[in-house]
Amino acid sequence: MEIGTLAFEHAPIGIAVLEHRIIRACNRQFAAIFGGAPDDYGDVPLARFYPSIEDYRRIGADALAIMRRTGRYADERVMRRRNGELFWCRVRGASLTPSAPFQRGVWSFADLSEERPLVRLTQREREVAILTCRGLTSKEIGLELGLSYRTVEVYRARLLEKFHARKLAELVAKLSGMPL
Repeated sequence: MEIGTLAFEHAPIGIAVLEHRIIRACNRQFAAIFGGAPDDYGDVPLARFYPSIEDYRRIGADALAIMRRTGRYADERVMRRRNGELFWCRVRGASLTPSAPFQRGVWSFADLSEERPLVRLTQREREVAILTCRGLTSKEIGLELGLSYRTVEVYRARLLEKFHARKLAELVAKLSGMPL
C-alpha cells in the first residue's frame, strides 16, 4: 500500500474529501467518529451530519465567504452522528479549487465529546453562543440577528444557566472548551 494511502486511511483524525459538500472519500477515523465504515459514506451529502438544514446553510455561507478570501476554514460546531446523536466537532477544511472553494476540498473532523459535553441548545441559543464567542456585544448580536439587545441578554442568561457559568467570561471559556 502506498505511503500516502496509508497516511490517509490510518490518520488519527477524521478526513474526508468533499466535492460540492458531498463526501467522495473518507478515512477510518471519519467513519469511527460518525458511525459505520468508510464505504458507507461514498456520495453522501454532508448536510446529513448537521443538526439542522439551517445550520448547514448558515455555516456553509460563512465558510464559503471565508474560503473565497483564504482558501481555508476552521470552526468548532455541533454535528450529528449517523445514529442521530449530537456532538461537538472541530472542523477544518482546505479548498483544492480556490476559484470555487466548495468544488473540491480536504476536510478534517475531530470529535470533541470528551472535552466538551453537549448541552441542548435551541437554534437561536446556538447563534447567540457563536456570536458571543466571536466577541460581539449584545447590541452587535442583536443587529446581526434582528433582535433587541434585551432579547439577546435573555438568551445569554439562559446560556449562563445551562452552562452553569457565573459570568460571561466563564460562559465563553466553557463554550470554547478552554480550561477554567
